[in-house]
Amino acid sequence: MMWRGVLCGLLAGAMWGMVFVAPVYLGAFTPLELACGRYIAYGLIAASLMFNRLPALLRRLDRADVVALLKHALAGNIVYYMLLALGVKLAGVAATSLIIGVLPISVTLLGKNDHGSVPLRQLALPLLLVAAGIACINVDVFSHHAATAIPLGQQILGVLCAVGALLCWTWYSVDNARYLKRNPHFSSGEWSTLYGVSSGLIALVIALLALAMFHSDVTGAAAIASGRDWRVFWIANGVLALGASVIGNHLWNVASRSVPVTLSGQLILFETLFALLYGFIYKQQLPRPLEVAAMLLLSVGVLWSLRVHALDQDSEAHAG
Repeated sequence: MMWRGVLCGLLAGAMWGMVFVAPVYLGAFTPLELACGRYIAYGLIAASLMFNRLPALLRRLDRADVVALLKHALAGNIVYYMLLALGVKLAGVAATSLIIGVLPISVTLLGKNDHGSVPLRQLALPLLLVAAGIACINVDVFSHHAATAIPLGQQILGVLCAVGALLCWTWYSVDNARYLKRNPHFSSGEWSTLYGVSSGLIALVIALLALAMFHSDVTGAAAIASGRDWRVFWIANGVLALGASVIGNHLWNVASRSVPVTLSGQLILFETLFALLYGFIYKQQLPRPLEVAAMLLLSVGVLWSLRVHALDQDSEAHAG
């Protein structure tokens, strides 16, 4: 069961890694447009995949399920992405990536008291390797990006936005895993569908409000000439919604049910590794020495953590 969860976590990371290339590919669009486009497409695809069963699924929802779906859709998708985008805009990529890079450790620490979690003292060395890998990534970012004169107040606000994004996804990851384990009346696929529909509805409401308040001519030859080709926008977001959201979130729900929360925190690192890989392919360049060191440290840290959890499960099985 645990190794199936690890495999699903790895594949989810492979899907999620695409998210980091999309903003570069669709650079003419704002983060608000990208977020709304992705999650509206996610909601439509999720609803269409289970169209015949969706009415029955909705009837099975109780009040607690609806509250959980709304909270998770906001924290894990929309608010997280908005805060992340604002952090990048106000404080820069380097500062924001440094803060978001703490996710594996923050998730592990928040879930340290959950059932089946390994004591933190047994994970100290793997976590140190993970921290060293994250440090290598961010030292490389700072070393290879020209410094920009950012006003102190703007930088502080950007850092606060990045911290908010970190807190949002940390809470979502742990709370979603706990909710799935406490409520087995929905399968991982069913919950992923409902999660997608709720995310799509919220994104649609935000998009309609934004359109009403900030309406502008975003169609026609002038928009296409400036790079704002909405056909490409919807195709790219459709691919992203299907791969990263529908398939990726379903795989992550399976992983969340199958592994302790302290291990699921480490599995998030697969997203970082695949994001780096896709970035190298997109830019057609080889990784620099610090990037290679970071990938090796992260990989060894995750594999070491897997071994600690496997040995812990074996000892519990023999004791039982």
